[in-house]
Amino acid sequence: MSLAKRRLSPEASRSAALAAARDLLVEAGPQAVTLKAVAARMGRTHANLLHHFGSAAGLQKALSETMAERITRQIGEAVLKVRAGQGSRRAVVDMTFDAFEKGGGALASWAILSGNEDALDPILQAIHRLMDELSDGTAHDEDMRRDTLDLVLSAMGDALLGEAMASALDLPRDTARELATAKLMARHSEDANK
Repeated sequence: MSLAKRRLSPEASRSAALAAARDLLVEAGPQAVTLKAVAARMGRTHANLLHHFGSAAGLQKALSETMAERITRQIGEAVLKVRAGQGSRRAVVDMTFDAFEKGGGALASWAILSGNEDALDPILQAIHRLMDELSDGTAHDEDMRRDTLDLVLSAMGDALLGEAMASALDLPRDTARELATAKLMARHSEDANK
């Protein structure tokens, strides 16, 4: 039975809209995430989405919040595994790069370029919360924040230009990930030797 044929609870309808919006974002970019397009994808009406999100900007902000929370939760879990000796820094790098490559970079750049800071704020707030959660109250906190800044900016740049730049320079596609991992490893090796 399609979504249009059955009644959904408000929560299920909102979740289905956000899933449809994320699919559109990944498939066609942030400009494709409109109320009309999401409604069509779901088999719902434009008015139904207006009820839940108020506007296209509201939908985009909700999508940004949902994606940022999921991604930072996964990255936080990966960081805790590294701290426990059960994970790798490369896994943290890959998760961060994947998040930006699979829609996060396009959404963030669209928010910046369109001046829709409401859609960017949830990403920045989620990263800030993650830093607070991972903070251990030591001098290493500033290093963690610096690592995060470096990693996020690298992942964002790679999402936007990585494939074209790697091709232009005749480098393997994952070179930026390798460089980010090497930087993290070198910085943590230096810290261990202090």
